[in-house]
Amino acid sequence: MVHVQTRDIQEHRFPCDQCGADLRFDPAASKLICNHCGNGALIEGLGRSAQPIRELDFDAALNAQLPEAEIEETRVLSCPNCAAQVELGGADHAAECPFCATPVVTGTGTHRHIKPKAVLPFALDERTARGAMTDWLGRLWFAPTGLQDYARKGRKMQGIYVPYWTFDADTKSRYTGERGTIYYETQTVMRDGKAHKVQVPKTRWRAASGRVTRFFDDVLVLASKSLPKRFTDALEPWDLAALEPYSPAFLAGFRAEGYTVELQSGFAEARNHMDRVIERDVKFDIGGDRQRVHSIGTDICDVTFKHILLPVWLAAYKYRGKTYRFVVNGSTGRVQGERPYSIWKITFAVLLGLIIAGAIGYGAALSQ
Repeated sequence: MVHVQTRDIQEHRFPCDQCGADLRFDPAASKLICNHCGNGALIEGLGRSAQPIRELDFDAALNAQLPEAEIEETRVLSCPNCAAQVELGGADHAAECPFCATPVVTGTGTHRHIKPKAVLPFALDERTARGAMTDWLGRLWFAPTGLQDYARKGRKMQGIYVPYWTFDADTKSRYTGERGTIYYETQTVMRDGKAHKVQVPKTRWRAASGRVTRFFDDVLVLASKSLPKRFTDALEPWDLAALEPYSPAFLAGFRAEGYTVELQSGFAEARNHMDRVIERDVKFDIGGDRQRVHSIGTDICDVTFKHILLPVWLAAYKYRGKTYRFVVNGSTGRVQGERPYSIWKITFAVLLGLIIAGAIGYGAALSQ
């Protein structure tokens, strides 16, 4: 039987050696800070050079043959509304889902999963993330003023580490297709009763075949279903070169979401991405002016992966019975979210446009 190690995010307490209060990871200082006395503590082993991040074997994971040190178990809250799985501490018995603001009273279950290998630490604090969000809201036309005010004055944003998979793979592909070369034929066409000579493009096709190879490094796949994928895709790019080997210290004062996209499903999405890139490589290899691809056969080997955590500042606001969610990349400050609309602002803009159009028309009539 595999021994399962237990990791409880809220139970990773780092007491201050001066006052005994809990330390919290401070993005601005990149170290642990005591909110009570201001004492700081460096994170041991900080820096990739100290601890290189090791990939895990994909086939071993599918066959449940990963070393026991790579597996853990956490308590999770599963939201009945959006199905998010947010890790809880041992003293937590009730919570509000940070992804959709749904109140949830738990009995919670446990989530047995592959441990994170790396984390991209928060680089922006809550105040900076909130500023980015309110600036973004301020640039939205027709956004309800009440929602903008509520977001500015509302609760603090929550810092959450969102789970992702990364995949590496070596690929070798054989293809068949056709190379198209454009040439021109002179043809006579009639225009306005007169004959005109024109150059008409034609394509000459020739059979093509060959091989392409590509090594894929860190193909990124979201391992969560809690946020719309269009939000998380729009938060890219992520600076994966800045990943740090996983340490619970980075999570002090933050929450982490458990993955809900299993490893095999994550690889299927990564493979779709790889296939699109390979098809692009094939077309480049075929060359010519146009390309037709008839078949591609790909051998894939040496597949490895990592479970990583990426930082997101999240706000879920209920406004007039509807939940609006806003997410901020905790590393770059890029913002995405639901786009709210104010019916009154839209109506006013339409009426104003009609008045302006009417005034222009009236002025034109007078000038005639």
